[in-house]
Amino acid sequence: MEELKAKIKELGKLATMLSRQSVEISKVNRKQGLDLMRQARDASSQCQALIKELKRQQAAPPSPHHLFE
Repeated sequence: MEELKAKIKELGKLATMLSRQSVEISKVNRKQGLDLMRQARDASSQCQALIKELKRQQAAPPSPHHLFE
């Protein structure tokens, strides 16, 4: 679960960085700016999917093999 949280954080930062870059780049190169914004949306979508998975895992009862660890 910690690995999932780290990946969520990483993708969130990536989406933010790409979005900011797209705003700046689009002032000079609209096509490249749009491409960066698409990448930002993709990273954001992946991040949201991982958040959903994390919530699912947190809501699920622990599996029996965890009882013996």
